[in-house]
Amino acid sequence: MSSQRKLPECWGHRGASAAFPENTLASFERAFRDGAEGIESDVHVSLDDVVIMFHDPTLDRTTNGHGNIRDQNWYGPDGMQHLWTTKEPKQHIPTFAETVELLMKPENRHVTFNVDVKVFSEPTRLFTLMHNIIAAQPDWQTALAPRILLGLWHPRFLEPAKTILPYCKRSFIGRSTWIGRKFFWDSCEVFSINFSSLAGWEGQSFRDECKKAGKKIMAWTVNDPDEMIECVRMGVDVILTDKTKTWLDLREKLRTDYESIMAQHSRTFLWTNPLYYMPVRRFWERWLLNLLTTYGGPLEQYESADQGQGPDRTGVPPPAPPSASVKA
Repeated sequence: MSSQRKLPECWGHRGASAAFPENTLASFERAFRDGAEGIESDVHVSLDDVVIMFHDPTLDRTTNGHGNIRDQNWYGPDGMQHLWTTKEPKQHIPTFAETVELLMKPENRHVTFNVDVKVFSEPTRLFTLMHNIIAAQPDWQTALAPRILLGLWHPRFLEPAKTILPYCKRSFIGRSTWIGRKFFWDSCEVFSINFSSLAGWEGQSFRDECKKAGKKIMAWTVNDPDEMIECVRMGVDVILTDKTKTWLDLREKLRTDYESIMAQHSRTFLWTNPLYYMPVRRFWERWLLNLLTTYGGPLEQYESADQGQGPDRTGVPPPAPPSASVKA
């Protein structure tokens, strides 16, 4: 029956960020109210060792502040705690501690917290600060730790994560399934892959390998209903979306009339939209690889970070990064 069919969970990408400013408590709470099973958010560390929920390494795009987060204090008369988002309704930047407190409220204890760890961070410092906040919560070993998923882009974060936050589940985040196989396969039980990378033939092969190995797949960032339906066809476990209500409403319709709703959504967008063409996917893979190597170092030095017991690792390697530097 349609009501018994397993459909992807809904996790709010930076909260319900289509409705409220991204990575704010209001955005997180809206995702909870919509009915999302999880939220995704990003972390950075201030100069005075405060972990904050923020995507970019700089403040300029989304707030009335300017400059690098790592160069500024949270506390003080000019601290980042006084900043506001530029998007309405204006909100303050939340800290990791405030977000954990929100998750520990009785009504929110079913929600998973996917922490996106940016490559700009220093892993030992960040994870130690995070552990101190997590371990300060009552019953954290059972009520909080099992709900935290660390999202890692670069293999240099694996060993610090295993050492300092061994109780947290880990996921690989990226566009390259090759990187996921080669450096993260044996250390992660979840693979968070950009939707366009999952949609091609390489993505299908990777999805099959994950299913066989019992690995879970998350697709990001999926905001279009046609893409959401394609995620259902692909059998992903989690849809990361800015539009939590859109997916949750569509999922409810699928539960009552699966075949009819699926038939309403064509797959032609996969062939008519250039975003899904191989050259475009390769461009974004190159760009991201350059970013990872610029801030995290060459991936090859972490060959031993994983034991290499996963599936065939002789697949298509990532293309060489472009010579142009990537600015933060």
